[in-house]
Amino acid sequence: MSELVKVTIDGIEVEVEKNTSILEAALKAGIEIPSLCYLKEINEIGACRVCIVEIEGVGALQASCVYPITKPIKIKSHSPRVLKSRRRVVELLLSEHHRECTTCIRNINCELQNIADNLGIRDLSATGETKSIPLQQNNSFIVRDYNKCIKCHRCEAICSKIQEIHVYSSLNRGADTLVSPAFLKDLGETNCITCGQCVIACPTASLSEKENLWEVWESLKKEDKYVVVQTAPSIQVTLGEIFGMETGTIVTGKLACALRRLGFDRVFPTDISADITIMEEAYELIERLNGNGRLPLLSSCCPAWVKFAEHFYPQLLNNLSSCKSPHEMFGALIKTYYAKKEGLKERDIVTVAVMPCTAKKFEASRPEMGWYGYRDVDYVITTRELGRMIRQAGIKFRNLDDEPFDMPFGVSSGAGAIFGATGGVIEAAVRSAYAIINKKNAEMGLIDFEEIYGRSGVKVGTVNLGEKNLRIAIAHGTGNARIILDKVLEGEHFDYIEIMGCPGGCVGGGGQPILGGRDHKRISLDYRHNRTDALHNIDLHSQLRQSHDNPDVKKLYEEFLGHPLSEMSKKLLHTTYTPRSP
Repeated sequence: MSELVKVTIDGIEVEVEKNTSILEAALKAGIEIPSLCYLKEINEIGACRVCIVEIEGVGALQASCVYPITKPIKIKSHSPRVLKSRRRVVELLLSEHHRECTTCIRNINCELQNIADNLGIRDLSATGETKSIPLQQNNSFIVRDYNKCIKCHRCEAICSKIQEIHVYSSLNRGADTLVSPAFLKDLGETNCITCGQCVIACPTASLSEKENLWEVWESLKKEDKYVVVQTAPSIQVTLGEIFGMETGTIVTGKLACALRRLGFDRVFPTDISADITIMEEAYELIERLNGNGRLPLLSSCCPAWVKFAEHFYPQLLNNLSSCKSPHEMFGALIKTYYAKKEGLKERDIVTVAVMPCTAKKFEASRPEMGWYGYRDVDYVITTRELGRMIRQAGIKFRNLDDEPFDMPFGVSSGAGAIFGATGGVIEAAVRSAYAIINKKNAEMGLIDFEEIYGRSGVKVGTVNLGEKNLRIAIAHGTGNARIILDKVLEGEHFDYIEIMGCPGGCVGGGGQPILGGRDHKRISLDYRHNRTDALHNIDLHSQLRQSHDNPDVKKLYEEFLGHPLSEMSKKLLHTTYTPRSP
């Protein structure tokens, strides 16, 4: 049992485990100490000095995020001395910062801005030298603005320690230090996997998504364009956070209503395409289990993970499922099957996808994601971009009625919903694979998936498919993916592996709402589990819980695709991969 220590913070006594940081102890006491560089268990370096506190008997002020509590002490977190020094630190940061706050993409949700406001900083007593480095945006997914970097090293830490991509490092020294890819390369010229975790981690707008909402607005204004929007499963449990709702609030009906108010001609959930993906991938799994293809089958729904494999594990590309991700499948079906049903021409349709990550922007730009000169998906916008569109339109999101999605793609299963959380793809696919192999649906209690959920970044288990036992593995975050993939290369047997590029899966994607500013949840990433729980609640209360039972999916195969892995399915719904330099 861990040794406990009693400490007093601002007159409040709290008991914590020995070696707990002062910052974490303060949170337990209900006291929020501001910080700019700290991310729990990811970036604990005491670099920004904003979290300084006064400790009785210690002369110098100490960074609370890296000061371990080893004995009873008394701490002042907001004494006059602390506040004076903290203000000075923030003023120095602001003196070197490009302060176009009213036109900044992070306005109102910038941690530096909110800390300055909390400290009552109105004038700067110091004048620093601001940088003038051009924006780096020669890619389809992330904009890098070095003029707003405060050298907190969060992007470097999350890219190196969690994702293990190592895109960022420190260049130069002293005031000239830049946290950057080597040789100041644009991210599109590096082995960046486009996941956007650095964007989520950044406390300012030094990193942001490449916006496409203005192209979407232009499309909506054109009377000769038929604009169809689809929304990823996870959006329905994250969008509400932008409008002040509790983390994990389910806003499915309000989401559909808001998109209709924005002027989209049709509003569909990507969940149904997740059901289609499951049909294709479940049949692909069965084929490989029967000797037609390499095992283990690696899921291919996450474009960040796919790009990671292309860079770092090209020898396993033949193990990847050939299935496109759900939103790309849906884009292809909208411009073929749906266009034919509605008497529309491909060139008149604009497909928009609301997605949880910046990697989807990159994926939509891949040359193989389209045919005959048409893109599967024309524009990808993140959850954050959709939130901006709703605000720009003057829509009071919280007051909206709940409305259904449009038909014929408005019906989806609970299996499609859980795609947005780590472990969901494998569970959904195994549900359908069981039914296909055994000619009957599995009772939900028959397959015990408890071992594949939880907070662990790597999970391994065995699932009984009747005549077959399936050895499965799940990893989220590409640093964890390396653990599983190295085991595969060492010869350890697996049948089916799901990998999601972002911690937590799509609920933790790089395009999701940033809980910044005054929200103490920002310093840890635990809030992602609330979003995951919400998706599983949707599944639990769904009338349809298995993809192969979806009547709209059955109709699609009867009228157009024929059957999973048919010639038409392979033409529209499957793809190939490209080995890239590491």
